Amino acid sequence: MMVGKYILSIDQGTTSSRAVLFDSFGGVAGMGQKEFRQIYPQPGFVEHDAVQILQTTLFAMRQAVAQAGVTAADIAAISITNQRETTVAWDAVTGIPVCNAIVWQCRRTAAECERLRREGWEDYIRDTTGLIIDPYFSGTKMKWILENVPAARDLAAKGRLRFGTIDAWLVYSLTDGESFVTDVSNASRTMLFDIHRLRWDDKLLTEFGIPREALPRVAESGEIVGMCSPDVLGAEIPIAGMAGDQHAALFGQCCFAPGMAKNTYGTGCFVLMNTGNKPVKSENGLLTTIAWKLEGRTTYALEGSAFNAGSAIQWLRDELGLIKTPQEADLLAETVDDAGGVSFVPAFTGLGAPYWDMYARGALLGVTRGTTKAHLCRAVLESIALESYDLVKTMEQESGTPIPELRVDGGASRSRFLMQYQADILDSKVCRPQCLETTALGSAMMAGLTVGVWDSLEELASIWKENAVFQPDYDPARREQDLARWHEGVQRSMGWAKRQ
Repeated sequence: MMVGKYILSIDQGTTSSRAVLFDSFGGVAGMGQKEFRQIYPQPGFVEHDAVQILQTTLFAMRQAVAQAGVTAADIAAISITNQRETTVAWDAVTGIPVCNAIVWQCRRTAAECERLRREGWEDYIRDTTGLIIDPYFSGTKMKWILENVPAARDLAAKGRLRFGTIDAWLVYSLTDGESFVTDVSNASRTMLFDIHRLRWDDKLLTEFGIPREALPRVAESGEIVGMCSPDVLGAEIPIAGMAGDQHAALFGQCCFAPGMAKNTYGTGCFVLMNTGNKPVKSENGLLTTIAWKLEGRTTYALEGSAFNAGSAIQWLRDELGLIKTPQEADLLAETVDDAGGVSFVPAFTGLGAPYWDMYARGALLGVTRGTTKAHLCRAVLESIALESYDLVKTMEQESGTPIPELRVDGGASRSRFLMQYQADILDSKVCRPQCLETTALGSAMMAGLTVGVWDSLEELASIWKENAVFQPDYDPARREQDLARWHEGVQRSMGWAKRQ
């Protein structure tokens, strides 16, 4: 172990850019964070300014290093983990984006997804990419940009267009355009990547009209992909680890063995289960995805995604003004014995697994004159655990393996109320680690393995420590009542946008 060496992990998320500096024992030595603007041009559309993402990332990196009081010479490597599926298009010569990034939550390509289904692409896309057809993924976003942004078409004709997920955009920018690369985990989320042959699929590229040269080289999750410019931190530093945020969190939770699972409570909820060296095909709306590739070995995972979780708590704060901090929602929820008959479905941008309804919308049901903001806060927090219940139970059904222990992370996992209710509704143990920065830690671990800060998975597993364990303690009849009310609410939310 290289004591005294650090890994700087960029954690570029949906609402903020963060950077965490880890020491060689997995401890947090410094941290930086800066939020950026959410852009909603019209209902169902979600965008980010890619330049602002880069600027906030640079700010967070420098803040983390300054807080720790170290220099670039003390940093062994940089790693990147990122919001997945969000798509950036830019000019290879100038490095300037041609439009706002289209965010993973965006529903603008719903009609294109319907066309693909009508024309019989579902089985091919499922068998090749492990994904279902949904606006969530990057492929239809790229096609939309080509069809709706004239500058993108012009650049494509000249061979100068570049498409990438956020990891590719950051690497390109941090290396001054020297490296155009993504990793297998991010590539597996585009709906364009063959997860069996580990290459871009020619048939899908032709169907979507995407030039191959517009897409990045696909690297392992642990690989030196380029050198960060000295302009960023004062000296060149290798970029040595990359993974999509949920894949990185699975790794950071040390779910190295098949059957181990985690749930990340971020903007959305994402349950991933390690399935080993073979992809498991889902019949009930889960995704088959590449977890990571290290030292030539590919590990696969099953994934269940719920699009809105922590974003529902932000909604209580920012749009409704009912709370000032997320912690306040927790405190209010604990002042009432139940949600007062209120049921909330956080389908702001549709429903993910196992429903995959891009026309579902949020629903608030059972409201009376006696409903208080405490009831609403409790209903919102309960909805996050209930949608996670659907993901976990579907995963158990698909894999044929019960999940006796769910490892949890993400901002909302700090909520004692939510974690206890999660254990209660699942009727199984929920484990929260000491380090909740598991997404950033996971990509840092990958980079650290690459440059020799750590030697093995066994050494990494020793870093993981429990912070809290939540055991189920709930009346079975009440559990069934809560689940029945939740599933009734889900049914009422489905297809809502089609009724307008």
